[in-house]
Amino acid sequence: MREYLRHMDYLMVATAVSISAFGLWIIKNSTASVGGNLYGHQLAYDVAGVVGMLVVAAIPPSWMRRMLWPLYAFVLVSCAAVLAVGQSVLGGQRWINLGAFQFQPSELSKLLLTLGLAGLLAGYRSRIAPAWLTLAALVFVGVPALLVFKEPDLGTTLVLLSILIGVLFIYGVSWRHFVAMGLAVVVIAALTLSILPSMGHQVIPEYQIQRFTAFLHPTTTQYGSAGYQLQHSELAITHGSVTGTGPAGATVTKLGYVPVFWTDFIFAVVGEERGFIGAAWLIGLYAILIWRGLKLITYSRSTFGSLVAAGIVSALTFQIFVNIGMTIGLAPITGIPLPFMSFGGSNTITNFLAIGALLSIHIHAQQRDEPAVAI
Repeated sequence: MREYLRHMDYLMVATAVSISAFGLWIIKNSTASVGGNLYGHQLAYDVAGVVGMLVVAAIPPSWMRRMLWPLYAFVLVSCAAVLAVGQSVLGGQRWINLGAFQFQPSELSKLLLTLGLAGLLAGYRSRIAPAWLTLAALVFVGVPALLVFKEPDLGTTLVLLSILIGVLFIYGVSWRHFVAMGLAVVVIAALTLSILPSMGHQVIPEYQIQRFTAFLHPTTTQYGSAGYQLQHSELAITHGSVTGTGPAGATVTKLGYVPVFWTDFIFAVVGEERGFIGAAWLIGLYAILIWRGLKLITYSRSTFGSLVAAGIVSALTFQIFVNIGMTIGLAPITGIPLPFMSFGGSNTITNFLAIGALLSIHIHAQQRDEPAVAI
């Protein structure tokens, strides 16, 4: 317990809790007239997430590393179960109904695959040739990513790929491997977006393609379309100006011109209610969180710890940049939530658990690697 309290990264904890508290404040002010007690639900998710974060922080990284295959099996089974018995909402079959809670396995898979991939690379680094280990990592992430893509959940699929790239980069994979992966991505994109659809095989649903490309031509004015949502998101942020309108004056978001703004487009609410100052303050908090994670990559003396930190930082950075970018028309609309801010149980709790994993690595940062044969 003394080591736990002494080596805890309190700045990281304070930053994550501050962002979530800011998100609660925004949700409470902006959804009071929506109904459904969204604030109460999000408060419960945040409390559960903080408790989970503190519990995970007490788990030694060596134990997490030994759970490589059980965690991977859970990811595969849960993601496959969604396709079999999952609940379909707004065209996506991504949730398993647990009664009082809608569990989204693809969210938890971000963290579990990060832990598993780090364990795979750290455990087999001296037992498998580099090229084969890179291929093993691709398959390791690729199989669950295909299951998530099938839901369909393009946003989370891209997050999983960002984790793969971040972990492999810190691991020190040859640049030739990245070139090969880049060429493969180009070929797959050409097949899914052009060649196969022209042959009558629609791989990605049309509504997802429209959302993904809306930022290139945001002129659609039909209510509920991706272009409509993007136009009014930009209008809300512009309306906020420098100091914001406050909750009472946030007419663009509160009157429903940005549909379901409390999820993926909550940054539009921040921009309108709190203006440039509030948005900059939030981005500054995210910068602190990412800085602490990046520092941990070099601070940890174990390969596993550094790779886990790299994966979590990659996922957080990618989600933050894409979510904020899509609300201001600089990135595709992919359905990626804003960490610690967007309404939702699975993504909120998973983000806190990921911070817990970083805290665990920080507490045990001076422990060296276990032998590679430990897995």
